[in-house]
Amino acid sequence: MENHEYDVLIIGSGMAALQCAIHASVTKKVLLITKTDVRSCNTYLAQGGVAVAYAAGDSSESHKEDTMVAGRFHNREQAVSILVEDGFYAVDELVQEGMDFDRDAQGNLMYGLEGAHSHRRILHSSGDSTGRKLFEFLWHKVQASPVECLENHRAQELLISEKGSCIGVATKDMNGRVHLFYASHTVLASGGCGQLYPYTTNHENACGDGFALALHAGAVLKDMEFMQFHPTGLYGNGGVKGLISEAVRGEGGILVDENRMRIMQGIHPLEDLAPRHLVSQTIFSHMAEGHAVYLDISAVENFDGKFPAIAALCRRNGVDWREGLLPVAPASHFMMGGVEVDARGATNIPGLYAVGEVACTGVHGANRLASNSLLEGLVFGKKAGMAIAEAPPQKVAALPLRKKKQPGKKNLPDLLDLKQMMFRYAGISRSAEGLGELFRYLRQFDVESLLEGGLLEFNDSELTTVFMLLTAWCIAVGADTRTESRGAHLRSDYPEEDPRWQGVSCTVDLFAKKGRIIHEFVKA
Repeated sequence: MENHEYDVLIIGSGMAALQCAIHASVTKKVLLITKTDVRSCNTYLAQGGVAVAYAAGDSSESHKEDTMVAGRFHNREQAVSILVEDGFYAVDELVQEGMDFDRDAQGNLMYGLEGAHSHRRILHSSGDSTGRKLFEFLWHKVQASPVECLENHRAQELLISEKGSCIGVATKDMNGRVHLFYASHTVLASGGCGQLYPYTTNHENACGDGFALALHAGAVLKDMEFMQFHPTGLYGNGGVKGLISEAVRGEGGILVDENRMRIMQGIHPLEDLAPRHLVSQTIFSHMAEGHAVYLDISAVENFDGKFPAIAALCRRNGVDWREGLLPVAPASHFMMGGVEVDARGATNIPGLYAVGEVACTGVHGANRLASNSLLEGLVFGKKAGMAIAEAPPQKVAALPLRKKKQPGKKNLPDLLDLKQMMFRYAGISRSAEGLGELFRYLRQFDVESLLEGGLLEFNDSELTTVFMLLTAWCIAVGADTRTESRGAHLRSDYPEEDPRWQGVSCTVDLFAKKGRIIHEFVKA
């Protein structure tokens, strides 16, 4: 077992991780840890752009209002104000530094339109390759900084002192050797949990690691019932093969059934550009009735020029986009809930932070507004990094650790079964009856014993299953507790929004009550 000391450990390598690393490294010794390679993250796959009120005639207030409406007013208003106002300056900084956002023939920035936005305010790079371009831009800055990077190290367990503070992380390398990394600041930037479902747009690494690590350490998670399903995953051979960006609908794509009848007419005033939860739920209901759903792109000019990555995705999967109809289905896409943090990314555990999708800042509410996720990573990754840079130095390596008993019999689910159960009972539509079936399935794996015991004895595949199981439990708890439909959370037995639930969150905190899962309701 090898020991290492740093000031800051960042677990993950997406947008928020890179921003945090860049700004923390101004005064601190920073190590970026990723379980595979740095480019294996959702940021790198992101087709959508960066939403920002940067164009003439737009305003931060308008962007804020659109964010609140999409989030069904479950958002933390102060956090949304930070997002849209600081976001303007974060993007301006990128533009001034030379980030290659798309421009017209006259050199003016081009702005796209996506669902639930009242203005064209989406900046793209190379059409549908914004995430990859932004990653490479920030990665170049990281490489020019003192930040160190360690690939192929899996975070197994957060190191918690006897007094309850986070003082680092235990990892395993590719050969199964355990390494202990000590630091006074540990940042979870590990992304989401889309792989919990059989259909997803997420990278294969998005297995809920950060949610489970935080829960196991005693951190508070909130709003985990709000899993967003993207309406348009490219569908074929019984599964979703990749993402078709909402920007395609912004350029004129429309959703139709097998008879070319438009399915969003009469559902919402914005029709095909309605908020994502409404579009996903409409597609799901049509598919449940036996209909096929397509994205009709016949009105989109220069499709392969505007969306080269999507055109390539179609070719790889045998879909001829030139015929004008792309088969689609909803797919798990983004977790609006996560580890509860303040505006600087700090959790309830001293020394532990969270940024990006794994964190719940409150900006997304019950349903994320399109292209706000990259902006969130830019803004709150920077704020966390700056807060850490300003913190006084602290020695933690000598502090005694909280003791964990080793796991007994390993009783873990089959991952395919777990994914199918999650989609069936905690997917796009939920009910008390279905969630009861899900809980009966999950309880056989003794979640509490996993949280009370150590995790170092699990191998890589077992740990993935443990992390997915713990994250699934948190989603189920939230979905069962929230007895209303709001945003991405649809309860067939409570189909309407309930004003008593607005601004009220369900939190999951397993260590606060001797390892038992509790439901707490707190004002957001």
